[in-house]
Amino acid sequence: MKPSLLHVCGRDLILDLRTRVLTLEGYEVVSAASIQHASQLFRERPFSLVLIDVEGDNSVPHAQELCGRIKEERPEQKVAFVCNDWVSLESECPDKLIHSEFNPGELLRGIRELVA
Repeated sequence: MKPSLLHVCGRDLILDLRTRVLTLEGYEVVSAASIQHASQLFRERPFSLVLIDVEGDNSVPHAQELCGRIKEERPEQKVAFVCNDWVSLESECPDKLIHSEFNPGELLRGIRELVA
């Protein structure tokens, strides 16, 4: 059975690129372009990992909000934030920060650490 990822990213180009890379690596990827859509998808089924893009204006508070909702519903759910080196987060919510804005190798390494 393939590990399943819920990939949340409001940037269409990045969403499409990451979805393709992750699918080629053998993950089942369900993509959401908004926090609202991701919340709905999360309630419909379990995922091996929720991967939230944390880039752009106001993305950190929205990512933390989604992470908090997810952890409230399923405390055992693994959540990772994908960010660049400029994003520093003072939150205990995500299980991991993956610094890999445009580095597929780092993205995959970070995911593998959480999804065994």
